[in-house]
Amino acid sequence: MTYPIFNSVVNCIESELNKRDISIKTFKTWNEDRINATGLEIVIDLSKKANFLKALSINFDWDRFRETVLARQLDGMEEHPFLQEENMVSTSISPLIDIEVTWLFDEEQSQPQVQTENGASRLESASIWMEKISSEVNELLAEDDIITRWHVEVEGDEYGKYLSAVNLISYFQYTLTDLKSLNAVHEFVGERLQELLLKSNQVMKISDSIIHDVAA
Repeated sequence: MTYPIFNSVVNCIESELNKRDISIKTFKTWNEDRINATGLEIVIDLSKKANFLKALSINFDWDRFRETVLARQLDGMEEHPFLQEENMVSTSISPLIDIEVTWLFDEEQSQPQVQTENGASRLESASIWMEKISSEVNELLAEDDIITRWHVEVEGDEYGKYLSAVNLISYFQYTLTDLKSLNAVHEFVGERLQELLLKSNQVMKISDSIIHDVAA
């Protein structure tokens, strides 16, 4: 199954990223015909730009229904393959694009191995900087009206318990309802990408500063 509009957006995103000083580890699309879905996965290396984060992941989610609605909405899309089907999808959903942004923290750098009696010093220290980061990030992203949460995994070693995975995840959603041309879609996505990269950089700096003060 092909998604001409989404594929053109992917090309637009790739072009925008290539203009920037960004180290891209992963840039790949995926398709899951069974659930009529597609998407783009981007992973950006932060190891040389941050002390306590190793990567930034940006995932764009799309599906057949949104592609069809947007094809009906845009000028010049009469030949879109989804509009040529005899049993064309009928839906009243809005053409929204979902974007999941994940900051992947460096578990080792953010949790110094200090042997203590209770064996939980790293978890206690991490809980402090995680709470501080959450507070500042929620304030930074307040106008976006989004959900931000932590995903962590806990393991143990000779020093006690520690976080083996620490990820901060924000879920963004943007509507494409008012757009009338493919060029307008490209321009809109480019602007949102620029905003996301700027905010991601701010989150990186906030996190680095807080962890340095708490865990160093």
